[in-house]
Amino acid sequence: MSSAPKTTVVVPTFNERDNLPKLVDLLAALKIPNLGVLVVDDNSPDGTGEVADKLAVDGPIPVSVLHRTEKNGLGRAYVAGMTRALDEGADIVIQMDADLSHPTSAIPGMLDKLAHTDAAVVLGSRYVPGGALASDWPWHRKALSAWANFYVNAILQLKVKDATAGFKAWHADTLRAIDVASVQSNGYAFQVEMNYRVVRQGMRIAEVPIKFEERAEGVSKMSLGVQVESAMVPWKLRFGKKPN
Repeated sequence: MSSAPKTTVVVPTFNERDNLPKLVDLLAALKIPNLGVLVVDDNSPDGTGEVADKLAVDGPIPVSVLHRTEKNGLGRAYVAGMTRALDEGADIVIQMDADLSHPTSAIPGMLDKLAHTDAAVVLGSRYVPGGALASDWPWHRKALSAWANFYVNAILQLKVKDATAGFKAWHADTLRAIDVASVQSNGYAFQVEMNYRVVRQGMRIAEVPIKFEERAEGVSKMSLGVQVESAMVPWKLRFGKKPN
């Protein structure tokens, strides 16, 4: 087990007290050597932080908790968590949501592709063959998702099918190469900027199919501000100051 790469799953949370223990159990069931979870909690009023602290004591796999005092966006939470994971010696960093929309069953395949190809990062993709959006999404939400990916790729030429995917497995060296600590975007724009930095470094993004599910409990964190930023950031990346 000591020779297995240290893999840290970074999970931002805000009001996910019901979903978080389920996610940790699902990750434990994978029985991946040297896998741990880093929960980044944004001072959840529902007590998610306390649930995370309890899991850190008696969870089925190693769990650590980063408590943040403000809720200032998904991107900021991921940057804080990824930076902490790198500081603590992670070889691989997996980013995924706490709401059970990302299937843990895809992780072994993502790790295998990361280990045996030249991919710098592997996306859990809804838009490659075998992938799927949530079956219970209304048509207009599916259309918006498809349009967002077309829009981003038309502007930035990322050459990936799922440019806004939030389920990814990263080599630690990739995160260092793109200077993850300096990423400023939030929401879907965070995912796009991370991909853009990878492509600008001349590194390859790989995709594996996933069947995305609607969140099991709680409510979506999508806001108008996040949507506006997501529309503007691709143009800023293309024509503005280069991120690295």
